[in-house]
Amino acid sequence: MPNIENLRKQAKQYLRWHRDRHYPVAFQISSVLDRFRGLPDSEVLKMDFKLTDAQELVAKQYGFESWPALIKAMKPMTTTASTVSKAVIVAAEPQLFVANIEVACDFYVRKLGFKIAFSYGKPPFYAQVARDGARLNLRKVAGPVFDSGFRGRERDALSAVLTLNDAKPLFLEFQTAGVTFHQTLRTEPWGSRTFIIQDPDENLIGFAGAPTR
Repeated sequence: MPNIENLRKQAKQYLRWHRDRHYPVAFQISSVLDRFRGLPDSEVLKMDFKLTDAQELVAKQYGFESWPALIKAMKPMTTTASTVSKAVIVAAEPQLFVANIEVACDFYVRKLGFKIAFSYGKPPFYAQVARDGARLNLRKVAGPVFDSGFRGRERDALSAVLTLNDAKPLFLEFQTAGVTFHQTLRTEPWGSRTFIIQDPDENLIGFAGAPTR
């Protein structure tokens, strides 16, 4: 666990991200702090967010009910010896290359139930789609995303893997929506149920549920 000074820096970083309208921090806030829970990312970024809110966010991420409780627990661990700052990974956002942002967004929204978090450019060249805890960044590239022989050489190469508590309900939802499956629902040797979909640019997205018992 980092020291008290690093925790303070982390809280200030969250505050800066909110001030700068950094969309990934909105998900962190709404998933942890009760008064922001269930709000769209855009609304979270419009709301008042103080240093005390950022400190509460940090505390709850470390399993404490409040900032004072976290600091109280940290004080016995504090020493005069120098410590090395430890970075904290707050989210992962796979980047998918697409030939047309609007077509890609339409697929992820209409077929997969994602929502558009943001879109940049006129015409758009970069966008982010989100569903629950998943964030996918879409980056426009010139020409086909994969060369003509790529899928022949790397038939099962995945662009991203999304984990969930149970894969079957989502598989059935996508099946009803007419999604193209690269691999239908199956149980892996280690017990996890998985399936893979293919987007309009041949990106393969894997979905993996918790192991069955």
